[in-house]
Amino acid sequence: MSERSIRWGVLATGGMAAAFTEDLLREPGAQVVAVGSRSEAGAQRFAQRFGIPRAYGRWQDLAADPEVDVVYVATPHAHHVTAATACLEAGKPVLCEKPFALSGRQARLVTELAAKRELFLMEAMWTYVNPLVRRVAELTSDGAIGEVRAVHAHFGARVSVPPEHRLWDPAAGGGALLDLGTYPVSFAHLLLGAPESVTAHARLSPQGVDEQTGILLGYAGGAMAVLTCSLLADDERRAVVYGTRGRVEIPADFYNPPAFVLHRDGHEPRTYAATPQEGNGYGHQAREVMRCLGSGLTESPLVPSAGTLAVMDTLDAVRARIGVRYPGE
Repeated sequence: MSERSIRWGVLATGGMAAAFTEDLLREPGAQVVAVGSRSEAGAQRFAQRFGIPRAYGRWQDLAADPEVDVVYVATPHAHHVTAATACLEAGKPVLCEKPFALSGRQARLVTELAAKRELFLMEAMWTYVNPLVRRVAELTSDGAIGEVRAVHAHFGARVSVPPEHRLWDPAAGGGALLDLGTYPVSFAHLLLGAPESVTAHARLSPQGVDEQTGILLGYAGGAMAVLTCSLLADDERRAVVYGTRGRVEIPADFYNPPAFVLHRDGHEPRTYAATPQEGNGYGHQAREVMRCLGSGLTESPLVPSAGTLAVMDTLDAVRARIGVRYPGE
C-alpha cells in the first residue's frame, strides 16, 4: 500500500463528506474511487459532482468494494457505529468523523472490533493533527509557560433550526455537547489528559438535549479546564492555556487556528502563524491516515484509540451530570 496511491471510499454525501472529499482531491497519493449512501440517487449525484467512478446505494456495497483501501465515515454521529462496523467487518480501515459515537460503550464496541480484525481505525479529530495545535501541545509539554494550571476553551454557534431537526433529537445524539462540546473537551484532554472529576451545568431543550453546557474538569494537583458549548449564542471560539510562567492565547477558531500568541514571563509576546491553509483544512488528517496505512499501523499515535475513548468517557460523565440520556440507555 505504501508503494501506490491510497484509494478512498466516502460513506455519506452531506456537507462534511463534501468538504473532506474536496480536500482529498488535492492530496498527492490519494484517490477517491467510490462513494456510498443510503440513496443510490444521492450517491450518483455526489459521484458526478466530484468525478468519483463508483457510487453505491448501500453502505455494505461500498464496504465490499475490493478497490477501496480505506473508508471515511461522514454520517451523522448517531450512525457512526453502524457505518464503521459495516466497514470493519468487511475488512476496511476506517476514518470516522467526530464525535466517534454516542457513548463510551458504543465507542468500545468499534475499537474492540478494529483491534480484533487488526484494522486501522481513527477518529477524524482534525484538531489533533493540526500543526499549530500540535505546536501548542509541544510548547506546553516542554514547560514553555511553566506548569499548566488551567485550560479555557469555548465553542458557541447560534443556530436557527426547526424542532424536528437532528440537533434537538435525542435519538440522533442532539444537543450542543456532542456537536460542539467535543472540541473543547478534546482540547483539554490533549493538554491535561483525562480528568479526575467532572462537574457540569446545562440548559436543556424541551426535547431533553442540552442547548448549552458549562463544564469544569478537575485534575490531580489542582489543574482545571473550564469549557463551554452552546447552540444559543455565538462566542469567540477561542482558547487560553494558563501556566505558572505565562499563557498561550489561541483566537478563533481554536480547533483550526490561524495563529496563537505565546506570553512568557520576562519575554515579549511571540506570535506563531499557521501556514496558509489549503482547502478546508482536512488535508492534515488525510495525510496522517495515509502515513499510518503506508507504515502498517492500526492506529495513529496522534489520535490513539485510548484518547478517543477517554474523551467519550468524559462526555458520558458530562451527560450524566446534566441529565441527558439517549434512547436505549
